[in-house]
Amino acid sequence: MKQRSIILLGVVSMMCAPAMAQLEFQGDTISDNELQEAIVTATRASRTTPIAHTNFIKKNLDVVNVGKDIPYLLASTPSITASSDAGAGIGYTYLRIRGTDPTRINVTANGIPLNDAESNSLYWVNMCDFASSLGSVQVQRGVGTSTGGSGAFGGSVNMLTESVEYDAYLRFRLSGGSYGTHRENLQFGSGLMKGHWGVSGRLSNIGTDGYIDRASANLYSYFLQAGYFSDRRVLRFVTFNGTERSYLSWDYATRADQQAYGRTYNPSGKYKDDDGNTQFYRDQVDDYHQQHYQLLWTERLRPELIYNAALHYTHGLGYYETYKTNRKLYEYALESPDGAKHDLIRRKFSSADFYGTVMSLQYRKGAWDATLGGGWNKYDGRHYGRVMWVRDIDTSNLTFPHPYYRNWAHKQDMNVYARANYTFLPGLSGYVDLQYRYVDYDMYGPSDEWYAPGQPVNYNFRNYFSFFNPKAGLYYKFAPNHEAYVSYARTHKEPTRNDYEAAVWSTSMPKSETLNDWELGYKYRSSNFSAGVNFYYMIYKDQFVLTGEQDQNGEFVARNVGDSYRNGLELEVAWKPLSWFRWDANLAWSHNRIKDYTVVLDDTGEAYNLGNTPISYSPNIIANNIFYANWRGLTASLRTQYVGSQYMTNTGFKSFRQGDEDVSLMLDDYCTTDFDVSYEFRKLPFAKSLRIGATIYNILSKKYDANGAAATCLKSDGHGGVVAYQDNDWNSYAVFSAQAPAHFILHLSLDF
Repeated sequence: MKQRSIILLGVVSMMCAPAMAQLEFQGDTISDNELQEAIVTATRASRTTPIAHTNFIKKNLDVVNVGKDIPYLLASTPSITASSDAGAGIGYTYLRIRGTDPTRINVTANGIPLNDAESNSLYWVNMCDFASSLGSVQVQRGVGTSTGGSGAFGGSVNMLTESVEYDAYLRFRLSGGSYGTHRENLQFGSGLMKGHWGVSGRLSNIGTDGYIDRASANLYSYFLQAGYFSDRRVLRFVTFNGTERSYLSWDYATRADQQAYGRTYNPSGKYKDDDGNTQFYRDQVDDYHQQHYQLLWTERLRPELIYNAALHYTHGLGYYETYKTNRKLYEYALESPDGAKHDLIRRKFSSADFYGTVMSLQYRKGAWDATLGGGWNKYDGRHYGRVMWVRDIDTSNLTFPHPYYRNWAHKQDMNVYARANYTFLPGLSGYVDLQYRYVDYDMYGPSDEWYAPGQPVNYNFRNYFSFFNPKAGLYYKFAPNHEAYVSYARTHKEPTRNDYEAAVWSTSMPKSETLNDWELGYKYRSSNFSAGVNFYYMIYKDQFVLTGEQDQNGEFVARNVGDSYRNGLELEVAWKPLSWFRWDANLAWSHNRIKDYTVVLDDTGEAYNLGNTPISYSPNIIANNIFYANWRGLTASLRTQYVGSQYMTNTGFKSFRQGDEDVSLMLDDYCTTDFDVSYEFRKLPFAKSLRIGATIYNILSKKYDANGAAATCLKSDGHGGVVAYQDNDWNSYAVFSAQAPAHFILHLSLDF
């Protein structure tokens, strides 16, 4: 194993970057219009911006977009890992950048925030087949440029939806493969009518049984836009949605359960029937609908001055339903006649409205490229619970669904920024980006937690945050093929809803976190070869770090940890020796530590300093290798990713003692390879083109876990040290999210 890792690192250190990283924007859509590009550049990094970033264009996204969720389409970007609760890349999937969890990755579409205002996460399960409606994506690593929504603490994903194409079209995309996976996709466009008007859209359905037991997902979505386009003005109305129903699979499984029942074991929904037989509740599901509306306006006021404005509104409504065993009924505003615990079924609902405006004014003339922008967003959320059924009690005097909690949340987020790039000399430019952000978050009402019968825990949080986020840097092209940059950025971020919920049982309130990010990079570019290296040093104050634990809702728990840091380097290389062949790779090495991490010992209650400990879910090494060929209609790619081992807690312990066995607290390293091949038939008598292909994922059938959860108890070893142990209580566990072995998807595309 050690020898294989050394060989792998030796190879990948010579290579880099996804095939799409170095390519420029191109295509036959109206997005080539300068006004359309203005929507992109208002929030994106340009070639001379001193920020680590990767660009994806539509045709390269289409190569890998055969059914899996967006995190997997971006997974070959430096410093990115992706995971799937269902094990096969569809449903609840997650994206991490530089070890940072999804709650601190900023995601936008057309400059409009997509992160849920309370959790600060984007749930990709609600964005079914959204990649099929994208024109381009930029992934920024580190703080990045100022944009709408919450601060980026590990990176950001900036998406631009596709524009109307010049010519009318009709397209079918069909996929099917392992674990009952299928995708049906219909795309259409009117072309440009009367030189100015256009309409386009998409209808999609994606479904899977999942690799994990019962981890099915049934996803529907549409995308529709209508627009007016001219040299001076672009006006677009965009609407899209996502409807999903997914069986819960975020509880994960212990190693013992995987050995006893197989790697696909899913404990969610488990209960005993009246005869004592083990059953699994069939409606243990998440059911949610999310609807988006965007009105986008871009106007050229003068040759050097462009104005962008947007109005947006998003409505979400849904619930997740779970079978709960052996519960105290007072926790559900019910009385137990015999005082005993009972099984029940409950639903937790969320209804949310998110609306606001974003705008920018761009000035480009001579040495100046400047933007003044900002936005105002408002969130109104309602959270409430219903008991649907209770086992073994007389319910004749109850009406179901029975309400047992309801609380509200309101959040306002306002930001304004000024950004400028000034060229001092040919090849030398300076970058300044100043942002002010104000947040008002109000959360109140009875929660789903109870102190005692008749004593619910009430939320009563009202917090205001005022953040100043400066950024600055230099870019220098010191020779025809050589360029370098250096930058500094400071940003802040407020706590999430989950952080406040966890605080009701704590004596201290969560704090906002602060990041100081230093980046230093070099790039070499030529016609057939490019290479780059980026060094980063990210210094945190009160960073929210995942503890490894999950709460009762399956959400990962995060805590402030005082001083911490992430530093590392990212290598990228791309080589195109032949017109039809390309070799790309990247390597990210990082060192992620909490300084003087202090814990409370479970046996004595004393505070104990563990010293500098590794940050959870932060692999030291992530490497990608891609071979890509395109010859006379035949396209093939071979993509390999290596992810180093990860701690699931912040204690630095790799295992805890359970009886006579050691239980791992680690996610082991893994290496997977995907192979894709397709052939396109052109100039057919009945269609513009027909493409057929197949993708095999994890072709070597590596057995691995991409995610997990863990907690351990700590006690004194009697000699001034600490040991990790299991105390037969709920707070000592380790569960793992198994990923699928070799599996495939066949795909077909037909264009008219």
